[in-house]
Amino acid sequence: MVTAYHEWMTKQPVNLSEALASFDEIYSPRIVAHMNDYDVRIAHTKGEHVWHVHDDTDEFFLVLDGHFDIAMRDAAGVETTVALRAGDTYVVPRGTEHKPSSPGGSILMFEPSGTSTTGDRHEGQIPGHVDSTTGHELN
Repeated sequence: MVTAYHEWMTKQPVNLSEALASFDEIYSPRIVAHMNDYDVRIAHTKGEHVWHVHDDTDEFFLVLDGHFDIAMRDAAGVETTVALRAGDTYVVPRGTEHKPSSPGGSILMFEPSGTSTTGDRHEGQIPGHVDSTTGHELN
């Protein structure tokens, strides 16, 4: 099925506004394209995600709509936050502990296929509104 889905995606343009309108779940990304070994994912955002880290990959964010914050902690536990608005991009470096949050909006991400939304490890319980997934097909 991945092959058929991949073939379909390479033959059809994807309108991001229409794709975002096709689902309501927050922090539950949909895969809109594959590029080499990467997924291009979109997601609605609202509320807090979970502190997590991706040991072996950077994570690229493009804010499509709204406001999106990324809190980060360094090895000493010092927190900083990057505030992003529509049109802003940011890359969280691999191995950086981070926790996204948003009053509401939508994002686009580039991540290696198979990357979990809750990282290689995470802190505490995963909130009910956060989908721990490697992405869902766009219906």
